[in-house]
Amino acid sequence: MATVPGQLIWEIVKKNNSFLVKEFGNGTASVNFSKEPNNLYNLHSYKHSGLANKKTVAIQPGKDQSVLLGTTKTKKQNKPSSLLNKSLMKKEFSRMAKAVTNQVADNHYRPDLKKAALARLSVVNRSLKVAKSGVKKRNRQA
Repeated sequence: MATVPGQLIWEIVKKNNSFLVKEFGNGTASVNFSKEPNNLYNLHSYKHSGLANKKTVAIQPGKDQSVLLGTTKTKKQNKPSSLLNKSLMKKEFSRMAKAVTNQVADNHYRPDLKKAALARLSVVNRSLKVAKSGVKKRNRQA
C-alpha cells in the first residue's frame, strides 16, 4: 500500500473535514479550530494537524491522576490500532516536563512542537489537581 504525502492530505482536508470548527473572531474575520486527535493547540493548520503529519504528539489525562503521552509510529501509518506509542507518566510536574522534552525535542522527533507540548502538559496537569476541601478560615476583621 502506497503512502500519501502529508501535504496532499492537508490540501484535501483543509477546507472541509469533520473536525473543523469555525468561530467568528474580531469583526468579520473568522478563526478556525480543530477537534482532531493529536493536535496540541487545537488550531486548524498544517503544522499542528494530527491528520496530515506522520509524526504527531498527544498529551491527554489518564487514569488515577496520571498523564498519557502518545507519539505516532511512522512505520505503522496503515495500522490505526497500533499507531500510537503510549507512555503513562505519574511523577511530579518537573520530571514529566523533562520526559516530554526528551521525547519530543531532544530525541529529534518534532522539536518544533516542544513549546506546544509543554503548554498542553501544564494545562492537563493543572486540570488533574484536586482542590483542597475543608473549613474556610473566618476573617478576623468582621
